[in-house]
Amino acid sequence: MSFFESNKRTALQAKEEAQRIAFAPVVFQATRVLRNTGILKLIEDNKEGLTLPEIVDQVKLPLYGVRVLLEAGLGIGLLTCKDQRYHITKTAYFILHDDLTQVNMDFIHDVCYQGLFFLDESIEQEKPAGLKVFGQWPTIYDALSKLPAHVQKSWFGFDHFYSDYAFPEVLDHIFERKPKSLLDIGGNTGKWALQCFEYDADVKVTIMDLPGQVEMARTQIEQRGFGQRINFHACNVLDESQPFPESVDAVWMSQFLDCFSEEQIISILSRCRKALSPDGRVYILEPFWDRQRFEASAFSLQQTSLYFTAMANGNSQMYHSDNLIRCVQLAGFEVTHQKDQIGVSHTLLTCEIKL
Repeated sequence: MSFFESNKRTALQAKEEAQRIAFAPVVFQATRVLRNTGILKLIEDNKEGLTLPEIVDQVKLPLYGVRVLLEAGLGIGLLTCKDQRYHITKTAYFILHDDLTQVNMDFIHDVCYQGLFFLDESIEQEKPAGLKVFGQWPTIYDALSKLPAHVQKSWFGFDHFYSDYAFPEVLDHIFERKPKSLLDIGGNTGKWALQCFEYDADVKVTIMDLPGQVEMARTQIEQRGFGQRINFHACNVLDESQPFPESVDAVWMSQFLDCFSEEQIISILSRCRKALSPDGRVYILEPFWDRQRFEASAFSLQQTSLYFTAMANGNSQMYHSDNLIRCVQLAGFEVTHQKDQIGVSHTLLTCEIKL
């Protein structure tokens, strides 16, 4: 990947970028408030532009507050102002209408923003020190079913946005060998299992996850009428004394292994090896930051790693593909197929037992 091999900024450009970094939290919150108060949308809807008094009159907010937001918006690059009339920019358009941007902003604000204050503590301790803003849990996965509703909504919105685009693209590959039994580790709300049931009339799926997530998935799947083809295995995969279901044709893990340290990944994969039938396969769907088509995608994944550091568990990340593939090999597998650029940002690894 050539994105990060050199830096072509001049000294002046580098200093300008340093100021943007210094004020980045202000930029984020000002942008969010300009979006959520309707100011950006109001200006967008008036092609001739609007003056400050006109905006104040329509959004029903104090003049002072609107003025400081608008002036911040100029520096951020969301707005232009000519003849005292404000207009939105292309950047503001994406803030308003791009689903990816909306999902990312809501996730950062609702799930991560307060907790990232404790990033230094998290780095030092290898624990999610920022999670204490929501309560006392060892990981965010233990807390998911108990988080405030708006935090859950943003967490699942972020998680599902990426996987929802990827799932339809990989079903043909997963089912080309007609697996009869599939173990979905980290099944979450059951979205992948539901797509499997609709794709293949014979497959049976076992969802393996923490008890809280299993119950959420159970509700979704039974409501859809697939209760006869689903099994549930509630456990903590970090507890090596808890066995995996055995003799399965396929193991599926989507955006799951990035939730663990390399040592934990090797342990999970080693137990997957024991769970597989002799010719079974493990399928790993992950967004690797080194496998991205666009620099912005790589940047987003690199920053998302710090959510894992401060909020999720303190010891995992969005991995470079080399690091995760090394774990696959140390667990006794070889990668026999790799497909990049699936959905928004994913890679699918097909892993078979190394003979």
